[in-house]
Amino acid sequence: MMSPSRREFLKSGLGSTALLATGGVAGFISSRSGTGDMVWQLDPNICIQCEKCAVNCVLSESAVKCVHSYSMCGYCDLCSGYLEPGAKDRDTAAENQLCPTGAIKRTYIEDPYFEYIIDEKLCIGCGKCVKGCGAFGNGSLHLQVRHDRCVNCNECRIARSCPSQAFRRVPAETPYILRGEEGMRFVKQIPSLQK
Repeated sequence: MMSPSRREFLKSGLGSTALLATGGVAGFISSRSGTGDMVWQLDPNICIQCEKCAVNCVLSESAVKCVHSYSMCGYCDLCSGYLEPGAKDRDTAAENQLCPTGAIKRTYIEDPYFEYIIDEKLCIGCGKCVKGCGAFGNGSLHLQVRHDRCVNCNECRIARSCPSQAFRRVPAETPYILRGEEGMRFVKQIPSLQK
């Protein structure tokens, strides 16, 4: 048996490399189309604010953050999502705030109204504010997976540990389940949702 010449060896090697590269690209595209079309999201209508989102995400800082539906908010002075239950004063002192990280910023508008803004950099996704808002308020605060942070794991650790099974896969073109007018505006922007 005759050994191949250098030229034949390189030619077959380059052909094999091209074949492997083509297969790799096709595999990458098919894997992206299989999981890239769907993303994880938390349904705020099922969520029970168990605080598992804050500790079970594979990221050191959870991809789940609090979102505020401004159209639903009452802009109350006595906000149950902002103030600790039984707080002695209704001011911005840390001991009066429900959020353990101070992620909710309260700004006076006019008597008796305040605006509440979520600082997502400080939010850990614990859901304490959401639970407070839902207990005595109108539910304008809710949790959502932020897709600029989420790595879209095949099997989400938060979803596995969620006692209410509020996590589900949703189409990437409609990655958020929003409340109030914000949700309606989002639906109007996506033609496939206007059926």
